[in-house]
Amino acid sequence: MKIESMNYIKLENELKKERISTCLIYHNNEIVYRYNKNLKSESKLFKINSVTKSVLSILMGIAIDKGFIENVKVPILQYFPNIEPEKREITIEHLLTMTAGYEWPEWGEWGGRPFPMINSKDWIRYVLEKEMVSKPGEKMIYDSGASQVLSAIIQMATKQKLVDFARKMLFEPLGILEYEWHEDSKGINIGGFGLSLKSEDMLKIGILMLQNGTWKNKQIISSEWIKNSTNAKYHTYDHVGSYGYHWWTTSSDEMKSIDPNLFFAMGYGGQFIIISPKHNMVAVFTSAKYINTFIPLKIFQNHVPLMINS
Repeated sequence: MKIESMNYIKLENELKKERISTCLIYHNNEIVYRYNKNLKSESKLFKINSVTKSVLSILMGIAIDKGFIENVKVPILQYFPNIEPEKREITIEHLLTMTAGYEWPEWGEWGGRPFPMINSKDWIRYVLEKEMVSKPGEKMIYDSGASQVLSAIIQMATKQKLVDFARKMLFEPLGILEYEWHEDSKGINIGGFGLSLKSEDMLKIGILMLQNGTWKNKQIISSEWIKNSTNAKYHTYDHVGSYGYHWWTTSSDEMKSIDPNLFFAMGYGGQFIIISPKHNMVAVFTSAKYINTFIPLKIFQNHVPLMINS
């Protein structure tokens, strides 16, 4: 298997045309392609928006691996004893799969941004007081509020801020030294969209996932968690894919033809970490495509089959 240089040129032309900020491609244990829109892009901390959710998933897996949290079946009642009776069946797994069952029109009338939560004085309270519209586990509805509750749970379980837990358990082991993780008004790191990273460090997250949780011969997170979190569990959005534990999995025929086990993290504006186990590949994109978040995914879909020559 080799990557043809002529197809790199085609890829680069597309990246320039679409004004993508950065693109990194890791293939067969090395970075084989690197694109930066300008010198600033190479060292910039990019707001990765909902890619944060997938990093949060890794941290939840580590918290369970280390015994801070028993398992994904733990009811959130354990952490929020005063929630309404109809919410007492909601588990950590329901939050990870965005199937808690309360009303949350983030990808509907809210236009893709959870401003009602953002504008509230207490984000966790806002989420937990939403009206139930279905039973937990029935349907996945895109929900950044679930991610915020997960962030609070990790903070309560580990008795430290999510960013401090991340520093010790994930960032320092991977050599991720520069980052920002914003908080809500109550001091809880924003689990759904609060993290900023360099594209090189986004790539490290992708490589960790590709390598089933190992980094430099050390198991950072269990391979079992990697497998569970990236398996399709619910399908709601045909235009995106199916959902695992805060990771997307491919569902389109075009993407399945590249790799039926492909999975990815996606952030508003075109931030992506795309992992293809079949091709031993990770692709990272950062951009400001707020009109069409999916453009980097389309670029990947259109160019990777051409670049990879079996």
